[in-house]
Amino acid sequence: MPRYVLDTSWVSNPVMDLPQDIHVTLWQRIAGLIDGGVFCWNREIWDEMDGSIYGDIATSLQECHDNGGCFEIGQDHWDWNQYLAHVNDIGERYRGYISEYNGNRSSTIGVNDCSIVCLGKTLGLPVASMEKRNVHPSPIRMRIPELCEREGIEHLDLNEVLRAEGITA
Repeated sequence: MPRYVLDTSWVSNPVMDLPQDIHVTLWQRIAGLIDGGVFCWNREIWDEMDGSIYGDIATSLQECHDNGGCFEIGQDHWDWNQYLAHVNDIGERYRGYISEYNGNRSSTIGVNDCSIVCLGKTLGLPVASMEKRNVHPSPIRMRIPELCEREGIEHLDLNEVLRAEGITA
């Protein structure tokens, strides 16, 4: 069973800032987590990750995806009806913040961000992303950490997941 719901940014941002060819041991340990089924995601996040992340970590993500890491509508092993209820509820309650409903406003949550938070809420798992809170709270902008907080879901960045998993490099 997974321990974290993965947002694209949790992998894509560190891959750019901590290249796999320089931080070899770190990425081997992260690949071990992925290979061990510690992370899961939904179709929307997979569509963002697939083809945008390269190297050994992409291979681990693909293998995890192929072995059930992607939770999709209609699969029997999880409550996707509850997930859809959360998607509808959060989409309605936070409509004023969601980029796609507001002229593709920048620096705010998007539909995919909401979907990954809904997956975390459905599974009772923390969301792993590299998004940072808005420095100044805004009546029109919100990011994943703020949505998680409002929905009572733990949010963890790279360092927090690594500490929780006892990984040092």
